[in-house]
Amino acid sequence: MSKFTIINMLALQILSILGFVVSLYAYIVERKYEKDKKYKAVCDISDNMSCKKAFTSEYRTLFGISNSFIGILFYVGLFVLTLYNFSNIIFYMSWLSFAMSVYLAYISFIKMKNFCLVCTSIYIINILLLFFSYSV
Repeated sequence: MSKFTIINMLALQILSILGFVVSLYAYIVERKYEKDKKYKAVCDISDNMSCKKAFTSEYRTLFGISNSFIGILFYVGLFVLTLYNFSNIIFYMSWLSFAMSVYLAYISFIKMKNFCLVCTSIYIINILLLFFSYSV
C-alpha cells in the first residue's frame, strides 16, 4: 500500500468515525423528540435553521428505518471495510451516500427551506468520503 493510499484510508477512517458520531447524535435527538415534543436540541437555532424540522419530517426514514440509524450502520460498515482495504466497495458506498446526500440536501434546502446543521455536517462528510475513496 502506497503512502498516499495509507493517508486516504486514514482519512476515510476518521470520516467514518465522525459520520458515526454525528449520526448517533441525530439518532439520540430523534428519540428525544419522539418522547418529548417540546424538546429543544442544540441544533435548533431558528425556524429556518432547525434539525427538528428534518428529524420530524416525512423524509426522516427510508423504508421505515430512521436515516440516522441507517447512517450509524453505514459508517460502522465503512470503517470495517477500511480495515480490510475493500477500496472498490468503499468507493461505491461513498457514491451511494453522496447521491443520498444530494437528494436529502435538495429536500432540506429547497423543499423544506430549512438548514439543518447536523444534516449538513453529514452531507460534508459524505462529500469528503467520496473524494478520499476516489483517490484510494
